Amino acid sequence: MSQTIEQKLAELGITLPTPVAPLANYVPAVRTGNLLFISGQVSIDGAGKLSTGKLGAGIDIEAGRAAARLCAINLLAQTKAALGDLEKIVRVVKLVGFVNSAPDFVDQPKVMNGCSDLFVEVLGDKGRHARSAVGIAALPFDAAVEVEAIFEVA
Repeated sequence: MSQTIEQKLAELGITLPTPVAPLANYVPAVRTGNLLFISGQVSIDGAGKLSTGKLGAGIDIEAGRAAARLCAINLLAQTKAALGDLEKIVRVVKLVGFVNSAPDFVDQPKVMNGCSDLFVEVLGDKGRHARSAVGIAALPFDAAVEVEAIFEVA
């Protein structure tokens, strides 16, 4: 018998936080048919501490990867809130990552690997996905990273 997603998260020492409520006029998740769209999740930890700053201007790639990993954890928390059960995830279809970047920073894909790697680690082949990694001049609350996701769900 293979591990459940929750068991894999526990093995990795990850506890999903209570999802952050929207801070503007949007909903955290929308399901249409077998697709679940999760609104952008920023790099905030379970204690409410936000990873802030610009990559390439005081924030290095490893800190950026850690911030992107936090986004993945928050995406899973929102997914669980929307579905009630992470086992309903069929696969991660697409991630779009926004990296708060200095003008000359070009390693957004390396930063986004923090998110992508966690999905593959937790979900195996179901975690492999299409992806965009975009450098952006600013993010809400000066977050270092924000990621949105599309899941295929049962």
